[in-house]
Amino acid sequence: MTKFNYPHPIIAREGWPFLAIALVLAIVMTIWASWWSVPFWLASLFVLQFFRDPPRAGSSAPDAVLSPADGRIVMIGEVDDPYAERRAVKISVFMNVFNVHSNRAPVDGEIVKVEYFAGKFFNAALDKASLENERNAMVIKTADGQLVTAVQVAGLVAKRILCYVKQGQALARAQRYGFIRFGSRVDVYLPLGSRVRVAIGDKVSATSTVLAELPQAKSEA
Repeated sequence: MTKFNYPHPIIAREGWPFLAIALVLAIVMTIWASWWSVPFWLASLFVLQFFRDPPRAGSSAPDAVLSPADGRIVMIGEVDDPYAERRAVKISVFMNVFNVHSNRAPVDGEIVKVEYFAGKFFNAALDKASLENERNAMVIKTADGQLVTAVQVAGLVAKRILCYVKQGQALARAQRYGFIRFGSRVDVYLPLGSRVRVAIGDKVSATSTVLAELPQAKSEA
């Protein structure tokens, strides 16, 4: 396992305003009416755990596809990848409100496409969320020409998808590239022939879990 460089605060910057508001309310309620402050302190703890963003270690093998998110596997199958326009193996990771919501790159490569789609807010655990919910798709081309698509999908209560990378940018595996506020999912589309290393229902951790291994010496350029 390789410990990747992770130059980010342990509490994600995306959560600082929410945590500040929660703490101020908790402190004010403690001063005014101590017993009534308990729900506000609990809310502060929830915000703190939701926006935690710990560094991770994972595989540096060139064919390993790392999980881009914490959560549970809810879908594995051969489908059409509408973003890279091909048939692909799809693996979906559903994140509940208790998972880390920072998204990390599954592979090394160059970003060849970033595309945002406005949409609805169905429960992210449902298959239809992949194509009907608000989402942001990123297509990565590896050094040997294979394509890996990672799609951030908003959920029932997620109202903000954040993506910090652009087309043409080089991306390193485990690099933090985005964040989704509250419940959501990430779909990963892989070349046919990829060897899946997880099963439906498995709990996975961003960077630490290998979702699949890419097929060798096969280009999809």
